[in-house]
Amino acid sequence: MLRIEAIPALEDNYIWAIVGDGHCAVVDPGEAAPILSWMQQHELQLSAILVTHHHGDHVNGIAGLLDHYSVPVYGPAQETIAHVSQRVDEGDRVLIPAIDAEFCVMSVPGHTRGHIAYHGHGLLFCGDTLFACGCGRLFEGTPAQMYDSLQRLAALPDATQVYCAHEYTLGNVAFALSIEPGNPRLGERDRQAREKRSQGLPTLPSSIALEHAANPFLRCHEPAIRQAAETYAQRPLNTPVEVFAVVREMKNHYRQ
Repeated sequence: MLRIEAIPALEDNYIWAIVGDGHCAVVDPGEAAPILSWMQQHELQLSAILVTHHHGDHVNGIAGLLDHYSVPVYGPAQETIAHVSQRVDEGDRVLIPAIDAEFCVMSVPGHTRGHIAYHGHGLLFCGDTLFACGCGRLFEGTPAQMYDSLQRLAALPDATQVYCAHEYTLGNVAFALSIEPGNPRLGERDRQAREKRSQGLPTLPSSIALEHAANPFLRCHEPAIRQAAETYAQRPLNTPVEVFAVVREMKNHYRQ
């Protein structure tokens, strides 16, 4: 039985530890020190490192971890990342025997051109592609690529637990409320997220079902979202991809 633990890092990152039988794998280690301290505290051994994309806040801790452990480092085949020993892409399988885990690799470009996600055991580690009530900025990919990537993630089973890499939920919910104020799920999500943060707890994981109900980037087919986007763009929007592109632009300029 796998256990997932959040290791806070940097300003608002989460490094996810996948724990089983005295060992763990870590996802997107932006820095090494918090991981090493956490593993020592919990008497765990590192067995693997999983990376979703090349940004520094997801990879800068790899070298420090490899100073202490000789483990495989899995990362996107379409990106150049130092210390990655196993380059993986769409449909590849990542086996971690020490924790009895197996994950399927999904190609989800948009935030970066080679971004990947790891799915298995009812868990999704999606880096900066899908956030709780949001999605990542389009630094390298196109709106069509990101929309397609999000649709692929949205097609996973509703019960899938979503482990994204940042604590962005409160800001994302505020934006979602600004364009879909009539969605009752958003008010409840805001209340729950505020309660968790007041206790110093992560607002994550989310779930695919919850994202369907409240994430504007998965709801570009909804009339209210489309209307808000058309009002902002001051022109008709004929496809969900066009709506998505405008909603992403709205979020880029949103200020609470």
